[in-house]
Amino acid sequence: MSPYQRKNTRRKFIKRAALLAAAPTMITNTDYSGQHPQIIHHVFFWLKNPSSSADLKELIAGLKTLKAVPQVKQLLIGTPASTLKREVVDNSFQVSELMYFNNTKDQDDYQSHPVHKAFVEKYSHLWAKVLVYDMATGNLENI
Repeated sequence: MSPYQRKNTRRKFIKRAALLAAAPTMITNTDYSGQHPQIIHHVFFWLKNPSSSADLKELIAGLKTLKAVPQVKQLLIGTPASTLKREVVDNSFQVSELMYFNNTKDQDDYQSHPVHKAFVEKYSHLWAKVLVYDMATGNLENI
């Protein structure tokens, strides 16, 4: 086996091991019984001043405060990826956040939580548009 093949095999092994290690954390909060589906809350923000790095940093700092809401099981914050341009890809937003909740009640409680309300009050002047996608996961076989 050439050194390149060994390196390539090692990389494949590391990638597979990382995926297998991460899998339990991706599914531990999911209730597949269909009784209380996990809720994934994805929010996209378009800034009033899209070229302002200061506004971008301020909004990201504000989004990080939402980790303090106990119902939020996981919070991911990001900016558009430099992926292949395709007709179905919309990367016109400046910031996105992805949250995981155990169920609909937790997501509802998050909406009225003082930390979330303070975030909206303090940072809403930064965005021109917000778009939200909420998804229920769980047993889809009964649909």
